[in-house]
Amino acid sequence: MEKEIVEVHCGQNQPACSLRRQEEEEEEGGGETLQSPDHSSMQEVTSEGGLEQGQTEETLRFSHMTDIQEAKDLESAGLNVLPVQKHSNRERRVEEPHGSGPFFFMGGTNGAEIVSSYCESRGWKRIHNKHRKDFKLKWCDTKSSANYSNFREGEQLMYQIPNNKVLTTKIGLLSSLREYERVSSKVNHGRRSRRLKIEEFIPTTFRMDMREERAAFFAQQEGVSNNRNQMWICKPTGMNQGRGIFLMKSPEDVSAFRLKLEQAEGRQASRRTQHRQPQARIVQHYIQKPLLLKGKKFDVRSFLLIACTAPYMVFFRHGYVRLTCDLYDPSSNNLSTHLTNQYMQKKNPLYSQLKEDTVWSMESFNTYVNDRFQVANGLPGDWVLGVFAKRMQQIMLQCFLAVKSKLERRLGFFDLIGCDFMVDEDFKVWLLEMNCNPALHTNCDVLKEVIPSTVVETLDLTLEIFNKCRLRQTILPLDSRRESVLLYNGELPPDTELACSKSQFNQKRSKKTEVGRCKSGNESTALPSASPDTPVNVSEDSQSMSSSHLHRRRLSPHRSSHPNSHSTQIVKCKKARPRVELKLSKCTFHHQLKAVDDLQHSATQEKTSRRCHHHQ
Repeated sequence: MEKEIVEVHCGQNQPACSLRRQEEEEEEGGGETLQSPDHSSMQEVTSEGGLEQGQTEETLRFSHMTDIQEAKDLESAGLNVLPVQKHSNRERRVEEPHGSGPFFFMGGTNGAEIVSSYCESRGWKRIHNKHRKDFKLKWCDTKSSANYSNFREGEQLMYQIPNNKVLTTKIGLLSSLREYERVSSKVNHGRRSRRLKIEEFIPTTFRMDMREERAAFFAQQEGVSNNRNQMWICKPTGMNQGRGIFLMKSPEDVSAFRLKLEQAEGRQASRRTQHRQPQARIVQHYIQKPLLLKGKKFDVRSFLLIACTAPYMVFFRHGYVRLTCDLYDPSSNNLSTHLTNQYMQKKNPLYSQLKEDTVWSMESFNTYVNDRFQVANGLPGDWVLGVFAKRMQQIMLQCFLAVKSKLERRLGFFDLIGCDFMVDEDFKVWLLEMNCNPALHTNCDVLKEVIPSTVVETLDLTLEIFNKCRLRQTILPLDSRRESVLLYNGELPPDTELACSKSQFNQKRSKKTEVGRCKSGNESTALPSASPDTPVNVSEDSQSMSSSHLHRRRLSPHRSSHPNSHSTQIVKCKKARPRVELKLSKCTFHHQLKAVDDLQHSATQEKTSRRCHHHQ
């Protein structure tokens, strides 16, 4: 077979050469960095990373260090990986495969070795030319129009939904939740499907790019005395790794920030030519009394998997706990005391010694809470794997529902999103943010166990659902689902259950019936109806199942879903009705539902489902 020698230049045809992502790039950045006010108690992490014009050739020599380190970590974990080829500072030569494939393309270093190992174990071949159109899977750190322009729906898989920013940027998520709350407040959902209010899981937040909100924030602060309980944290909307974040601890800090904003706005207004807008920011109430683990601040990284968008199939998966190196001190001006991400913790001179202590497994977190807080705080047993897990799933599901009608839907799009949660001293759960392209590095023991299994199950589920849709098969049950919890099943079209109910009512009763549901191969139904406009019931039973999954991580990777699985709920009604077999002609639905239509449909289904409530 003739093989083409392709010359790949750093920063052009091979995104893997970019240093911008390194090990922890979690979401796209952009815009100008607003400098922190020059005040002693306000600190900011300036933008770091990224290949800018004028950088020296010497910088590029380290372009594959992440690949090499990640390969070593994976080899130590027992995974077979291929060595990275490197031939010069500016370029490398690789053999570009041709033939029947299947082919996959990796555009970046984040999780590259895990994904490559997965694909190669299935006989797929890696291509390096990003302009090739014959790929089966394209996994890129960053999104660009070129990645999606040649995408063939139903034939190819593409990591990252193009417009996931409505969920994975701070302003995008806030705007989506606010809009969803405005619409849902006009619809009566019934008691069982009460949706959370934003203030119940997101700290008080103001958008600095909105004139009215900005004015409201500063007006509120004018009447505040020098109260140290009113700390605020300022974050740029589209950056990660703690870049551009600073704290405001006093009225003087707020005044200095206001002055900086006004100066930036004045400079922008005086420009005659079009320039990039300053980086949009939010100001959020700082949670000063977090729950501490051994005296250290922490947050929890969980995963939201959108394995398919047409139809929607959405899953929750446990992740890990991230702790700071230093003991928590709310008065500290060191940002690494306040921000738990690994990028910040690596700045600590003792990080190499404390590295394993900065990441805990969910099992360790659960054991610690049981031992230290269960009796003293009156918590139920296994609070972490039970109540806390349920709350995270409830919040993540509501965030998804807020963007369900906004996301681009094409068969082959899938996304893995990192969701960060904090618990305060009263055990209230707060959502901090959602990140696209979450960090998939494996630089400590816990991550070596959690990350590869998460990526493998992500790809297993995505491929199984994708193939079933192409073959027009019912999606559930899923043989590849292991530790993931099904949150949302959109396999049925919006009006299926209504049509089904009418059909059942008009048909004569038969001897063989299936009580209270229309069989479509669904493993799970909505809350409690099977409409895709309402979610899978996140029940206490599902949490106990989730807990048992965590305690049995080394289960066989292929098993059929048990009928009593946590994502299974059979709805039983008083009267038996005839069984109706529904066969969907397509798995891909291109309709873009309006949010109000979704909610009105949900309300209609809930009225019907309440009659079956006490039989569930």
